[in-house]
Amino acid sequence: MKIPLGQLLVQSGIITVKTLDRALARQQSCGLRLGGVLLEMGVITGEELLEALGQQSGLETVKRIPLDQFSPELLALVPGELALARQLFPLRQQDGTLFVAVGDPLDAETLGRLERCSSRRVVQLLAAPEEIANAVKQYYRQAQALAEMKILLVDDPAAMNCDVEGALKKEGYQVFIARDGVEGLKIAFSQKPDLILCDASSPRMDGYALMRAIKANPASAGTPMILLTSKASPEEEHRALKAGFHDFIAKPVMTIRVVSRVKRAFEIMDKYRETQAAPPA
Repeated sequence: MKIPLGQLLVQSGIITVKTLDRALARQQSCGLRLGGVLLEMGVITGEELLEALGQQSGLETVKRIPLDQFSPELLALVPGELALARQLFPLRQQDGTLFVAVGDPLDAETLGRLERCSSRRVVQLLAAPEEIANAVKQYYRQAQALAEMKILLVDDPAAMNCDVEGALKKEGYQVFIARDGVEGLKIAFSQKPDLILCDASSPRMDGYALMRAIKANPASAGTPMILLTSKASPEEEHRALKAGFHDFIAKPVMTIRVVSRVKRAFEIMDKYRETQAAPPA
């Protein structure tokens, strides 16, 4: 029979009976678990709570999760959406057993789901929530963020000398294809892409006309656009940037160049958002 967490903490001399009574009373009104209430009250540390939970559940504890030693093969055993939603992280696998850092040892439903999708026996190890959150953020949130980024490519794939769509999808982006400017405008309004790459000479509506239409709509005016053009001249580049394009790529394009320019565009946008969000000095 498991000893209640509060009793364990009292027996260990970490809190007093009076403090436990106050925490239990507070727990009834806030809905948090006892450990969360005690942390909120500032009467125990995260390490003390972790040790008590490990003692209560009989699980091994992990005080620090190193952030530089996890292979893609190991990470793939825990679906990103599960790691994000349930805050758990794969630590290692050995002889058909997957060792996972968890913050909630009582979540049997998630444990069963993980065993089914990984086809392995799962052993739980307790870790502090902030340790798990940091690991999940580094290894899973980036993939999730990329998967949420939408790119609209307005160009005829048959006319391109390389598979730009495939290269962008391989990087994890969602990619929408439009064969001309009119179709591109419709997709831009319906899908609300985070970035648009368009051919300067796209039929029915060229890149510059598409740019004007995108900027004229308040809902899409802030969407950055990159111009693809066969006119690789300083004059054309000046014209494109002056018209409002974020960047300029000469055709015939190379996939490595497109991918690097797309990444750079998103990095610039991220820095701009951080600057806008930062409080004034």
